[in-house]
Amino acid sequence: MQLSDNIKDSYSSQYDENSVKWRNTGARYKALNIVALSKSIRFKNVLEVGAGEGSILNWLSQWNFCEDLNCIEISESGIELIKSKNIKNLKDVLLFDGYQIPYPDNHFDLVICSHVLEHVEHERMLLREIKRVSKYQIFEVPIDFSFYVDRKLNHFLAYGHINIYTPSLFRFLLKSENFEVQNDINYLYDDEVLELLYKKKNSAFYMTKIKYAVLSMIPYLRGIKPSSYAVLTRKTDKNLSIFK
Repeated sequence: MQLSDNIKDSYSSQYDENSVKWRNTGARYKALNIVALSKSIRFKNVLEVGAGEGSILNWLSQWNFCEDLNCIEISESGIELIKSKNIKNLKDVLLFDGYQIPYPDNHFDLVICSHVLEHVEHERMLLREIKRVSKYQIFEVPIDFSFYVDRKLNHFLAYGHINIYTPSLFRFLLKSENFEVQNDINYLYDDEVLELLYKKKNSAFYMTKIKYAVLSMIPYLRGIKPSSYAVLTRKTDKNLSIFK
C-alpha cells in the first residue's frame, strides 16, 4: 500500500517559509504535550512519523528530550526544511511512502505521530506499522467534530483533514488496534496560537475564548470538545479481534 498520487502531490510542496511562524508556534505546544505525557519515562531513541518541516523535533532537541531523534516524512519539501534546521540530536531523516516504515520490529522506544492521522487515507494501516516498530507511542489529533461537521466538508478538506475525531472515538480506534492508553491530555489552544489562527478576526478570537472558559469550568465537556487530544499509549501483543 502506498499513498495515493493525488494525496502525495498535495503535500509535495506543502511546507514553505511563509508558514514557518505558525508551524513553529504550534509545534512548541505539541512538543510540550509530548514532554508532559511522558515525563516519567526515559527513551533511548525516538522516531517522528510525518515530521513536517521538523519543528516539533527541533523543540525536543533543544530541551534534550532524547539524544537519538529520527524522522520520516512524505514531502520532499519537508525533508529539505528539516535538514536545513541542523537539529542537534537528529540522526536519520528519511523520505517514506506514507505507510511502510523503513525500520525493523521494535526498533524505537517511542514513536511520535502528531497531527498526522487526520490526513491519512488508511489510518489503521499506519497505526499497525507504528505499533510494529515501537514500544511506546504518542499521538495527537485535532478535534474537528461537531454535530453538523458534514456541512464544513470543504473547510476541512482545504486543510487536508479527511478523518474527524472526538477524544472518545480516537481512543476507540487505538484500543481496537490493541494500543493501551497510559496518559492523555485534552488541550485547549493557548492565546499565542489563537492569535495566529484568527489573525485580525477579533470576534472569532473572543468567541473562542468564551467557549474555552465554559469548557474549562466543566471538565466533562472539555473531554468531549477540546482543541486537540494528545495520548501516550503502549503496544500490547494482541492482534485485532472481531466477532469473537
